[in-house]
Amino acid sequence: MTRGQIVYFGNITIGTPPQEFQVNFDTGSSDLWVPSVDCRSPSCSTHKRFNPQKSTTFQRLDQKIELIYGSGSMKGVLGRDTIQIGDLVITNQIFGLSQNQSSGVLEQVPYDGILGLAYPNLAVRGTTPVFDNLKNHKIISEPVFAFYLSSRPGNISTVMFGGVDHTYHKGKLQWVPVTQASFWQVAMSSMTINGKVVGCSHGCQAIVDTGTSLLVGPTHLVTDILKLINPKPMLDDQQVLPCDVVNSLPTLLLTINGIVYPVPPDYYVQRLTQEICFLSFQGGTETNHFGTSENWILGDVFLRLYFSVYDRGNNRIGLAPAA
Repeated sequence: MTRGQIVYFGNITIGTPPQEFQVNFDTGSSDLWVPSVDCRSPSCSTHKRFNPQKSTTFQRLDQKIELIYGSGSMKGVLGRDTIQIGDLVITNQIFGLSQNQSSGVLEQVPYDGILGLAYPNLAVRGTTPVFDNLKNHKIISEPVFAFYLSSRPGNISTVMFGGVDHTYHKGKLQWVPVTQASFWQVAMSSMTINGKVVGCSHGCQAIVDTGTSLLVGPTHLVTDILKLINPKPMLDDQQVLPCDVVNSLPTLLLTINGIVYPVPPDYYVQRLTQEICFLSFQGGTETNHFGTSENWILGDVFLRLYFSVYDRGNNRIGLAPAA
């Protein structure tokens, strides 16, 4: 969590009696993990830690794991226990217990762990992700989940499992097929600002990721976009600009499956102070292995604007303007 970004998380419980944790519901990964009482890393000390000895339903599994994220990494072991999300209860869910966490971002975030909602082939080998257990054991009526991310700190954001509350979006959902069933990955056909193509000129792939705050793309394209939007940067930082110019900035247009999704400046700009703002773009996707030459990650900047539905039954994502 850097530069005033809004971070989204919610409550789950693990064990019997229940131990409560706040987790990031992350469509960009597939594993569930929380800190363990055995973890001595500084980033564990600032968070709740699961105590297996206080749960009568816990089973330890003799398998070590290491998970790497854009914001840090964890090493730990696997266990099995009862998980509850709202009214939904899963017994014998395998999850990770971190024993070592990298410093930095994991230390600074308000949530304790991560609950991954991507496809099972991204999960630790031999484990079944939380959503797959909800689906496979018919704990939910439909194999879908959906996100409404509020754009105002303090307002309620919602993740819903097993159905869609249509009061959270305007107009009808536009469905986009998933191109590769691992991440929630779709084809994007163009990215323009003021009629100029700034990315995705020959088509590209985009990963819809609730666990990423920004719009992330290839470094050279992001650099060009920042120069185009912000020709006179503040503090020698191409991402920093005075807040009083925000209303004069252009709208970014993303075209996905024939539908244009505008991202106006008041969504891609975050306020640092009353006077200083920053542009919510980041380079680096060229270092990831998404299997194609140009990739973008559509993080919360995009998902605050568009209510999103993730349909595992039909391998598609539904998008509509958030209400």
